[in-house]
Amino acid sequence: MSLLGCALLLPTRIPGTVLLGLGTHWLLIWVVAWSIKQPPLPGMIGGIAAGLIQDGMTLSGPSHIFSLGLVGFLTGCIDKDRYIQEDFISIALIVFAMAVVAETFTAIQYTLQDFSRLVLIWEQHQQATLVSALLSSLWAPIVYYPLNHCWEWLNKSN
Repeated sequence: MSLLGCALLLPTRIPGTVLLGLGTHWLLIWVVAWSIKQPPLPGMIGGIAAGLIQDGMTLSGPSHIFSLGLVGFLTGCIDKDRYIQEDFISIALIVFAMAVVAETFTAIQYTLQDFSRLVLIWEQHQQATLVSALLSSLWAPIVYYPLNHCWEWLNKSN
């Protein structure tokens, strides 16, 4: 249900979630929030599921399956006891780093599709990466904490 909620936020342009025409990457935030408490494989599966949803909504290439699957896997690999503290800064930094990873992987896919636009792709990549990482990391704690507490509550009730 939370994945669907984040997917429905993708096309919305709520004030404060858009900068230079680029929006917050809600599904990336969800993947990080999901994967932070998971081992690498379930994190990757969550990323693939989010990527399938985003690909179904956008109908454009390149695919988001690979970048969000990679984000889920890498987030699942983070040593939670050592690096993760339940504070805004930890979550925001992880989301920032994973947004850079996802946008870079997407730029690589664009480059492989059309090598003749190499310079343009990587110039746009810089702006898109910075905006996506900043916006997503700023909104990540607001999304992460309700999801995290909801998942903890569901795990206790089972």
